[in-house]
Amino acid sequence: MSLLPVAEAQSRLMALATPLPTEHVAVAACAGRWLTEDIAALRDQPWADLSAMDGYAIRASEWPGPWRVAAESAAGGPLPPPLAPGEACRIFTGAPLPQGADSVLIQEDAARDETLLRGLGGALALGRNVRAAASDFHKGGLLLKRGAALGPAQIALAVLGGHGALPVARRARIALISTGNELVPPGAPAVEGQLPSSNAPMLAALLGSLPCDVIDLGIVPDDLDNVTQAFARAGQADIIVSTGGASVGDHDIVRPAFARAGGSLDFWKIRMRPGKPLMAGTLGSAIFLGLPGNPVSAFVTATLFLLPLVRHLMGAASPLPRTAPATLSAPLPATGERDDYLRAFRTEAGVVSVTSQDSAATAALAMADCLILRAAGSTAAQAGASVTVLPLT
Repeated sequence: MSLLPVAEAQSRLMALATPLPTEHVAVAACAGRWLTEDIAALRDQPWADLSAMDGYAIRASEWPGPWRVAAESAAGGPLPPPLAPGEACRIFTGAPLPQGADSVLIQEDAARDETLLRGLGGALALGRNVRAAASDFHKGGLLLKRGAALGPAQIALAVLGGHGALPVARRARIALISTGNELVPPGAPAVEGQLPSSNAPMLAALLGSLPCDVIDLGIVPDDLDNVTQAFARAGQADIIVSTGGASVGDHDIVRPAFARAGGSLDFWKIRMRPGKPLMAGTLGSAIFLGLPGNPVSAFVTATLFLLPLVRHLMGAASPLPRTAPATLSAPLPATGERDDYLRAFRTEAGVVSVTSQDSAATAALAMADCLILRAAGSTAAQAGASVTVLPLT
C-alpha cells in the first residue's frame, strides 16, 4: 500500500463523515460551536435613528441656533415629541432622535442658558453624531452564514439580531482506546518495562476546546479479542480513536481487530513524519482513526486529522488547521521521502526547531508552540528562509 499524501488523506477522511444532526442551543451555550444554517436578522439595528453622544438633537440647517430646549430623550425612556422649527431636544447616548431632528450637537460644543441653546465653533454637518436606523443591519438581512464559528462577537451579533437560540450540531461523542501491554494508568507506579498511559489524557486535553464529549475506554492489552471487544464497547460514539498497535509488528493488532469488529478500512499509512502508521475507516455510523502509539506522533496526527474531523462533523466551514508564514532563525536539513512536521518554537529572531525530533520526545514536544511544515524532497533551508508553520497555541 503506497503512502498517502496528507492533503488527500484529510480529504478522504472528511468524505467519510456525515454531519451531525442540528439542535437549537441557547446563545449562552453556543461559544466554540459552528452554525449549521444561515441566520437572518429578526429586527433592525439600530431600531431607530439614535444619538451616538450626549448632547442636543437639532436640525443642522438651523446652525448655530438659537434653539429652545423643548424635550428630553434617554435610552429606554418614552419617545420624545416631534421638534418644531427652532426647538432642540436634550439627548443622551443611545436615545432615539425626535422626529424633525437630523443631527446631534455634543454638549461640549454647546452653550446653554436658562432658556436658549447655541452652538459653538464651526458648522455642524448633517447627520453628525447620529447612528442611522438599520445602519448596522436590517430585518431580513443575512447576519451569519452556515459554517461560521461562533465566538463572542458573532454571539453578540446574533443576539442583537433578535436570536436567543442558534442552530448548531449536537456535541460530538468521541471514544478513546489506548492499546499496549506495557501501559499503566496515569499516576500508577510504573515498574521496569511499563509506561504511564499519556495518550488519552493528551487527546482529551487537545479536544477540550471543542464542543465534544470524550469517553475514555481505558487501557486495552495487545490481544485480538480484547481490542475487538473495545471497539464493540465504543457504542454510539461518532468517532472512535485508538492509539498504538497501528504499525506492522506482531503485536500491532488494531487493524485485524477493527476488521473483526466489522470495520471497513479506507486508508492506512500517510506520507508524513511523524505519523506514518495512521489509519482511518468506518465502523457502523462511526468514523475510526487509528493513531500511532508514540505520544508525539499521536499529537501531530490528532492535530492534522482528529481535530479537523471534529470541526467538520460539527459544521465548521473551514475545519483544517490554519497555517502561517514564518522565518527560520536556524538552518534545517533536506527532507526525505515524507513530509516533515517539525516541532518548533517561535522567537523574536524567527522560528527554531526543537533539538530532538524523535516521535517519543515529549519533553521536546512540550517546548513547541508550532509545527514547521516541510514537504518531501525539500532542499536544505538556511537561516532567514521563509517557511510555513502550523501554530499550536
